[in-house]
Amino acid sequence: MTQPGAPASVVRLKHVAKTYQAGAIEVRALKDITLEIPSDRFSMVIGASGSGKTTLLNLVGCIDTPSAGTVEVCRQNIAALDDDAVADFRARNIGFIFQSFSLIPVLSAYENVELPLLLVGMPAAERRWRTLAMLEAVGLAEQARQQPNELSGGQKQRVAIARALVKQPQLVLADEPTANLDSATGAAIISLMRRVQADSHTTFIFATHDPQLISHADEIFAIRDGELIEHRTVAAP
Repeated sequence: MTQPGAPASVVRLKHVAKTYQAGAIEVRALKDITLEIPSDRFSMVIGASGSGKTTLLNLVGCIDTPSAGTVEVCRQNIAALDDDAVADFRARNIGFIFQSFSLIPVLSAYENVELPLLLVGMPAAERRWRTLAMLEAVGLAEQARQQPNELSGGQKQRVAIARALVKQPQLVLADEPTANLDSATGAAIISLMRRVQADSHTTFIFATHDPQLISHADEIFAIRDGELIEHRTVAAP
């Protein structure tokens, strides 16, 4: 239960399990996870490769469904929605940032950022000013017409951040967003995401094992072998 004065929870998981079938083998990716993730925070899901971090993010991002338990995101019980409603909910409320950037190579930086607004049917004039404003916010206004293969790794990740934020989602999920970046570029990307989080009050949830990123955490959820083994709130400096 949320304590008085504490941030509201943007994610609630109750007794969540996820099992995959790999041929005749049953793989238990998550085991009886119960947690709450506060809003307006930098929250980290940490653990070794194969611990269940990405599976957890996929459940929170409404990309996958649990084998057992309840997933509530932005005060919505996801199980209560049909497939079309889940897709619409995800498009309007959740942004994604991926390790591999996942930009569409034949689209310009502008078109990649604009795409989520097209998917929710936003009028053209509003799409244009929002897209240009986001590119300006991440320092890429001059690269708007360049395609991904003309951008550096750090610039590609800035486009991915702008794409995730342009629809003003309540929640942004980032899966190892600094893994393909050198340490200096990673530090710049972390600083950018932290600034955006502070300015827009968007909740960021990261799956990561990057010590540099973890050092910026407000909340840390540690997972090992599919089980939540630790949750701690990091005191403000």
